[in-house]
Amino acid sequence: MSVIRVVSYNIHKGRSALGRRDSLYELRLGLHGLRPDVVFLQEVQGRNDVSNVLNAQHESLAAGLRMEVAYGRNAVRAASDHGNALLSRFPIIGHENQDISDHRMEQRGLLHGTINVNDREVHCFVVHLGLFAASRVRQINALVERIDRLVPDDAPLLIAGDFNDWKDMLSPLFVQRLGVYEVFAHAQRAHNPGAPKLLDSVRNLSSVLRGQGLRQKGPVLRTNQLGMEGGFSLLPPPRTFPAAFPWLRLDRIYQRGFAVRSARVLKGAPWTALSDHSPILAELELP
Repeated sequence: MSVIRVVSYNIHKGRSALGRRDSLYELRLGLHGLRPDVVFLQEVQGRNDVSNVLNAQHESLAAGLRMEVAYGRNAVRAASDHGNALLSRFPIIGHENQDISDHRMEQRGLLHGTINVNDREVHCFVVHLGLFAASRVRQINALVERIDRLVPDDAPLLIAGDFNDWKDMLSPLFVQRLGVYEVFAHAQRAHNPGAPKLLDSVRNLSSVLRGQGLRQKGPVLRTNQLGMEGGFSLLPPPRTFPAAFPWLRLDRIYQRGFAVRSARVLKGAPWTALSDHSPILAELELP
């Protein structure tokens, strides 16, 4: 049995939540402290001709974490480009970036990497879906088609990233067509704070703007300790955006072939100052 620590994080191109300062150095330290085995990153700058600090972010993070890396370039600008990245403590034995752009206004890609975990191939998909519902449906269909074509039915599978699916419309499709489950779907209902109160949200935003972090205790939104055969409850995915006072359910980790040991959203300092999204950390068992 292998225990794998998985992180999914939209890093906002290495800029702080409000875009006022570079956050890549602190972000690297934060990720290092999580001791991840596999990291799914979105909005990663592969090239920045203006700032050396923000250039080749996937390589900088991989070097700092001593992990292998695959990068999928999606959006190309005159002086920069950005996309998705897969970092792995296990060997990356293959990767391909598929263009799933739905229209000219948004460049989107699907990074498919295969890692070797103790002689087992685990297929990893890093996604950052479009802002429009119709685009997301077509992009998910492209993902499903690729998995049907290239991933064996019995292969362990991880799909993680920024789905922009705040109404949670895509989960039934994932369950029915791929047999995958969002990691928080196994979470207990014992601790479910629900939506933040308006007054708390205003206080949190004021604290973040003053550089004080969140006015709350603990980094965990909710935690589960259930395996694949444990009690199943259809909880909605966690709120991860904006990081200062999470309200929208944008980020996900889906899995197939694993047991979910724990899953949590990282809130409070330092995460509220590093990106506009909160990262997700899940601990999974591969039998």
